[in-house]
Amino acid sequence: MTRSRHYLGGCASDGAATGTLYLAVPAPAALTATPRRVRDAFAAVAAERTALAGRLRAAGRGAEAEIVSVAALIAADPALAGAALAAMDAGADAATAVRRAAADQAAIIAALPSADLAERASDVRQVGAAVLEQLSGRAAAPPAGAFIVVAEEVAAADLIELVDQGLAGAVSVLGGASSHAAIVARGLGIPMITGVPAEVLSERDGQPAILDADGGLFVVGPTRAELDARATAGLAHAMRHAPAGQVRTSDGVPVTVLANVASAAETRLGLAAGAAGVGLVRTEIPFASATGWPSEAEHLAALTPILEQLAGRAATVRLLDFSGDKVPPFLRESSLASGLAALLARPPALRGQLRAALRAGRQASLAILVPMVSSIAEVTAVRDALDAIAAELRTTEPRLGIMVEVRSTAAAAARFARHADFFSIGTNDLASQVLGLDRRNQAASPGLAADPAVLRLIEQVVRAAQEAGIGLSVCGDAAADQIVLPLLLGLGVRTVSVPAARVARVAGWVSGWDSDACAAVAAKAVRASALGEVQELVRDELVS
Repeated sequence: MTRSRHYLGGCASDGAATGTLYLAVPAPAALTATPRRVRDAFAAVAAERTALAGRLRAAGRGAEAEIVSVAALIAADPALAGAALAAMDAGADAATAVRRAAADQAAIIAALPSADLAERASDVRQVGAAVLEQLSGRAAAPPAGAFIVVAEEVAAADLIELVDQGLAGAVSVLGGASSHAAIVARGLGIPMITGVPAEVLSERDGQPAILDADGGLFVVGPTRAELDARATAGLAHAMRHAPAGQVRTSDGVPVTVLANVASAAETRLGLAAGAAGVGLVRTEIPFASATGWPSEAEHLAALTPILEQLAGRAATVRLLDFSGDKVPPFLRESSLASGLAALLARPPALRGQLRAALRAGRQASLAILVPMVSSIAEVTAVRDALDAIAAELRTTEPRLGIMVEVRSTAAAAARFARHADFFSIGTNDLASQVLGLDRRNQAASPGLAADPAVLRLIEQVVRAAQEAGIGLSVCGDAAADQIVLPLLLGLGVRTVSVPAARVARVAGWVSGWDSDACAAVAAKAVRASALGEVQELVRDELVS
């Protein structure tokens, strides 16, 4: 009897799937093609990616459109095609020339000191693979039913194009958790692992397979026992992570679970999983490659497909957060300030975004969220603009909240509470500031919010909101962390906003915890001396 084959990798997007193996086979080692055909292949990839980006934008999937646009720009870059043609002039065949050009450019990018920029090397390799596919002919169509795509390097465009054809999971030899493909996979809720041994590419197409992304395991040709075990686990998972609906802890305390989104597709995904609404619309994502401040019309085009799904539901629109690794070219290449300071320094840009939000969100329970607040003056400036625009549009003024993600703001939460309608705690930036880490550092993770120093600050913010009688939520990724979430509940947090693909999972966790038990553990955690002590405490008392 043939044994199943197990391949280990790293989790890029969590979850599990069962389906048929769909092998995206690399192009032949050598190809005969003229320089003109190679040039045309680059142009064809650029045109296809541009067209796909246009379709995604039209469907309100702006974040995915921007990712695909990056690939279009790379394919259209004459430097990449020129390097391939130069290699052909030197005697290389077409396949070797394209691979060499892509590998050389990817190596240059991978050597950059910025980890985020270095990750873009994978985009160059993926464009090279797409060009080779153009030259060698398309891969076979995916099988009917659920399937798991396996490739040397899965591209973001592959996932987007296959998701409506039965894609259940993805396995990639190359790439990492910060790649564009991984970002898209997480947004779409597709389990994915990367860093799998290249031997997986020798597997035969069409075999049954199991992907356990949480465990970083891909099983080809599973045994009956393995399939039965997976079916049992799937049933248990479905019971634990049922749609959120009215979420209550095991002792009946209500908890609101919202979704963090940047596109209409994520909004649909979150609502289908039971989200009560959207707690964070990341408005800067569709404009990551902007060459100037987005216009009111551009904001309206990006927001309408999201907000029109939220009639009568919570819809919290965050103002442009052009900071950190989200600074677009027009700010990055100038001496202008970034982040909130840049937006406030450009009143027409602020007014245009606010006007678009109020127009698109007339039917929703709209709220506006100000990012990276560090002073009362910033809140006042946005409030004044919001007052004027609501009056101009003759519409109800939405609630105005602030992101609590700057350490000094968290420390002065009681003072800020007098000027805001609600707080939304951004745990990623807050934890990074408290612990002295760049949030892009590989050591940074959502779980760091369980550090006692961070928990004490969150406790202070929660208390300030309660005393002022204003709303509070946590919208940072820590709200979807199984160790941090019960601590947040124990500190008094009753609204969380999490990635759309994790709504059902978070709801399942909440329903399994007793609020008094969470409070008792949180009280011990804030007095703990180290992160490890807190993690052990939660595992021993709340997470089996």
